[in-house]
Amino acid sequence: MKKTLLISNVTIVNHGEKPFKGDLFIDNGRIIKISHDLSDKAERYIDGKDKNWLLLPGYIDMHIHGSAGHDVMDATQLALHQMARSLVQEGVTGFLATTMTQSIEAIESALTNVAQFENSDDEASLLGIHVEGPYVSKKRAGAQPLEYIILPSIEQFASWQKKSKYRIKQVTIAPEVEGGFSFIETLKDLNVIASIGHSDATIEEVDRSVALGVRQATHLYNQMSPFHHRNPGVVGAVFLEDKVKVEIIADFVHSHPQAVNLAYRIKGAKGIVLITDAMRAKGLHYGDYDLGGQTVHVSKDGAHLSNGALAGSVLTMEQAVKNIKAITNCSLQEIVAMSSMNAAEQLQLTTKGRIAEGYDADFVLLDEKLNVQKTICRGKVVFEK
Repeated sequence: MKKTLLISNVTIVNHGEKPFKGDLFIDNGRIIKISHDLSDKAERYIDGKDKNWLLLPGYIDMHIHGSAGHDVMDATQLALHQMARSLVQEGVTGFLATTMTQSIEAIESALTNVAQFENSDDEASLLGIHVEGPYVSKKRAGAQPLEYIILPSIEQFASWQKKSKYRIKQVTIAPEVEGGFSFIETLKDLNVIASIGHSDATIEEVDRSVALGVRQATHLYNQMSPFHHRNPGVVGAVFLEDKVKVEIIADFVHSHPQAVNLAYRIKGAKGIVLITDAMRAKGLHYGDYDLGGQTVHVSKDGAHLSNGALAGSVLTMEQAVKNIKAITNCSLQEIVAMSSMNAAEQLQLTTKGRIAEGYDADFVLLDEKLNVQKTICRGKVVFEK
């Protein structure tokens, strides 16, 4: 039996459009009609009258390692299901399961596990895989274990893509390492996002990598050569490259609030992809947790290794949206760009990141303070406050 849903009296927000009050009729996971005062009969009815609710496209997190006590590198179906189930509480309707630098066996186990995964009805959609490392710079390793960092291999990646059933959508790479530039060309040919990250590249090396196909920068500012007026580094280069969208972890731990504001001023909303880079401690109490065989201490100051290096975050997309709104005073339409539309465009998802007829019924319903009230995936309410 087809599932129908009618949402009435909500303010619909898209990037590049003036928000408007309207109704939506959803059938079998797709938006069928958007209008005023729809009278279609549906199996479920949500009325936002007198609530001042905002309806935005569901958030897409392109860079997340774990949550709710689980991690992609656990390489279990339970881990992926628990992650997908927990993420809807923060308005996320789609995500990339992100691996990290580990042994080849551990990475392949995680890839094979994702290849077998099928979403349940009450979960955020697993949209693919983001391979972060092992093809990174040892100078900018951060929480990526040094002993497992290796040079990029086109043959190895082809094998990994096959094991994942071609679900790898993004690879973080340091272009300056041996074989990096040819690897980036291969990623472009394979229609996989090449994202510069954990890189000590010069501005000239970044420019060359962009010409070859780099179109994203992994967690801007963090573990990349910083800006200096005589050596602009990766940070300066990606600020200047219009083709490159930058990931931002807006927890104000990974970057000073005004550094986030600076990125917004330079790149604009169309140049930013909000991510969490969250690890398994997200949603849990402070304490010690595992990340790729390393102990991470989580406190009010963030998630850190024993040497003080940041090791992911416990940020939610709900809080990321509130934080970037607070520091930049951006518009709701710009929030849509940074939280969903840009990610959908990068991933070439032609029916996500926008609320329009024919698009997927993936939404987050917010109150005026941007608190998540309901999350709707594939036309089904999967979370309610």
